[in-house]
Amino acid sequence: MAKTDFQSIDEYIQTFPGEIQKKLQEIREIIHRSLPEKAEEAISYQIPTLKLHGNLVHFAAFSKHIGFYPGASGVAEFNHEFDKRGYKWAKGSVQFPIDQDLPEDLITKIVQHRVDQNLSKQKK
Repeated sequence: MAKTDFQSIDEYIQTFPGEIQKKLQEIREIIHRSLPEKAEEAISYQIPTLKLHGNLVHFAAFSKHIGFYPGASGVAEFNHEFDKRGYKWAKGSVQFPIDQDLPEDLITKIVQHRVDQNLSKQKK
């Protein structure tokens, strides 16, 4: 049975094979570089989560893709980009194939969009 009580993102990442670990570390670093300030790392829904004035984004590994979860508003804002680049997406998620480079530019734009949303909510 798979472990379902992760206490940290590092613990989550360590459960995967080396190549998947590298992808997870890469998306984690891209997210952190995209932030204007330090975000809190957490495990939420048993997957890695970054919080900045509330949940910001989540990510997870699967056998053929890295799932990225910027919420419904993040997907709605960028689904045209997902279509253009051939990524599968749903209401609150997008799939980045394991065998392709992560789209750092797109992930950065999505994270910055989510930061703006969370900061705007905080001010209200």
